[in-house]
Amino acid sequence: MNRPSILLALAASAIFPAAAQDRIYRCGNEYTNVVVPGQESKCTLITTGNVTVVPATRVPANTTRSNGPRPDAAAQRAKDSEARTILETELRKAEAQLASLQQEYKQGEPERQGDETRNYQKYLDRKAELKAKVERTEADVASLRRELSRFGPSLAASP
Repeated sequence: MNRPSILLALAASAIFPAAAQDRIYRCGNEYTNVVVPGQESKCTLITTGNVTVVPATRVPANTTRSNGPRPDAAAQRAKDSEARTILETELRKAEAQLASLQQEYKQGEPERQGDETRNYQKYLDRKAELKAKVERTEADVASLRRELSRFGPSLAASP
């Protein structure tokens, strides 16, 4: 093909874009060139440019997490033991922090500090902040206890 005929073909496709593609209909979530008889009311003609439909990729049905190699029982017990130790350490830290915060909060009546005797709003702000910290730490402690309960009784007692 020579250069003038290529330019002529490009110009023709720019002037007549509909000639390059048949009519496209959208029938629900499906795009088609042919409307099924009886489905005409569900289909609308697409008039704006060309439509490109990319099909979704499909994951093979036999691909699951369980197909991979499983760790041996001793390795899994070691991982569980390490995880339990970490959780127990975190729980002790959270409980100590909670005790400290509760002692400072004094059941909603913390002692006033510095200029809080003159600035009551500053006292109220610190009191609200302490209350929020106590509640957040209580939630952390409860969460750590729930997580530890998933391990069941102490792993040292397990065979």
